[in-house]
Amino acid sequence: MANIKSAAKRARQSERRRQHNVALRSRMRTAIKKVINAIEAGKSEQAAEAYKSATPKIDALVNKGLIHKNKAARHKSNLHKAIRALDQNRT
Repeated sequence: MANIKSAAKRARQSERRRQHNVALRSRMRTAIKKVINAIEAGKSEQAAEAYKSATPKIDALVNKGLIHKNKAARHKSNLHKAIRALDQNRT
């Protein structure tokens, strides 16, 4: 534990921020999983809806600096590709 008052406060703040970041990251992963589950179930409309709600969550983490912009772009691109492939297979 920290011996100095300011260091103790910094430790408390860091832990609070870490917990908040964990929650945000979890929210993003859950949104991505909803899209993937809809794709695997073959529900393209539901997958498209889930993708629309997941995209802002992914972008928000980029703006907060929690994930790299290329990682966000990769996630969005892969999900979008999978949804389009699902649509093409249906027609």
